[in-house]
Amino acid sequence: MPSNFLSDSASTPTSNHPPSDSSVTAASSSSDSSSDALSLTSSSSSVASRLSEMWNYLWIPFMISLSKELSLAKAQSGIFLPGEFEADSSSPRCTEPEPRLNYRPVIGILSHPGDGASGRLSNATNASYIAASYVKFVESAGARVIPLIYNEPPDILFQKLNLVNGVLFTGGWCKSGRYREVVEKIFKKILEKNDAGDHFPLYAICLGFELISVILTKDRSILEPFNAADMASSLQFTKDLNIEGTVFQRFPPDLLKKLSTDCLAMQNHRENQYLSSFFKILTTCKDEDDKVYVSTLQGRNYPVTAFQWHPEKNAFEWGYPTIPHSEDAIQVTQHVANYLVSEARKSLNRPPTQKVLDNLIYNYKTTYCGRAGRGYDEVYIFTRSPM
Repeated sequence: MPSNFLSDSASTPTSNHPPSDSSVTAASSSSDSSSDALSLTSSSSSVASRLSEMWNYLWIPFMISLSKELSLAKAQSGIFLPGEFEADSSSPRCTEPEPRLNYRPVIGILSHPGDGASGRLSNATNASYIAASYVKFVESAGARVIPLIYNEPPDILFQKLNLVNGVLFTGGWCKSGRYREVVEKIFKKILEKNDAGDHFPLYAICLGFELISVILTKDRSILEPFNAADMASSLQFTKDLNIEGTVFQRFPPDLLKKLSTDCLAMQNHRENQYLSSFFKILTTCKDEDDKVYVSTLQGRNYPVTAFQWHPEKNAFEWGYPTIPHSEDAIQVTQHVANYLVSEARKSLNRPPTQKVLDNLIYNYKTTYCGRAGRGYDEVYIFTRSPM
């Protein structure tokens, strides 16, 4: 114990010889100073006692500090300097990338007729646009974008389609004419690519969802009006749904639960479809009149996912006060984007790098249109060659 280190155990030697006169005199003489000796001894004992008491207060913090130093030294022993990796073959190393995956995926986004702002930005008859939120949506998950301009010459359009690893059909209003024809041609090409062995995903959002439904069934009447414009809602998962292999497979359990209870999905449509055997139903929603409609579909045999809600808006659009911007809503956007790009990484397509660079959307400029306080915040408008 600490007190053992600080205590004195002085002993007085004894003698068997009788005292001589001189020793008596010395003793007599020393008796005169006994009070001084007693005072000195008392003072020494007091100092020792204080030192012992001080040590009792200090040794516990000292040991704690020493323990922390030893723990830090142990932790630092696991940090390797650059030269140490070669010397020790058992040292940890980065995981090798999966060689079958494409870590530089590119998504093609089909432009939609108009300027995205009811003519406020461009009245050109050949104008088409892509809302920047779709581009940011794709980029946030680690892919780049090539715009597929719907009214380009077909040979140019389909050359661009051969430069990408997946496609996204956006929302909008146009359900006829050249735009609808181009959607159908691209959709058939996507199915052909998958039939040929290339894993080539498609996201069809809102209008894209509806057009694919009409194309598959060849029946315009399958679209039914619903009252779900500019509102957020929850998603109700179908009974006994296995989410493995679907867009929801990597959602954390708590977020999946909140999707069913909180309004995290932005709706902006008035129509819905009844389904063919091409799709399986993942989720449904209720509109403002309590009518149930299908909101998320997954291709049974193809990597095609269709949404009757807008996963891109939560994080990247601010024009409507009803768009959810909570942390959970942003996570929904991110997880849905991640799934598209993870599917695109499985694509076998490896186009020439320079051709990809020449056609990326970075060759175009965005136009800010959010000043009006409604609609899209930013759009890419295509009326001429890229700048």
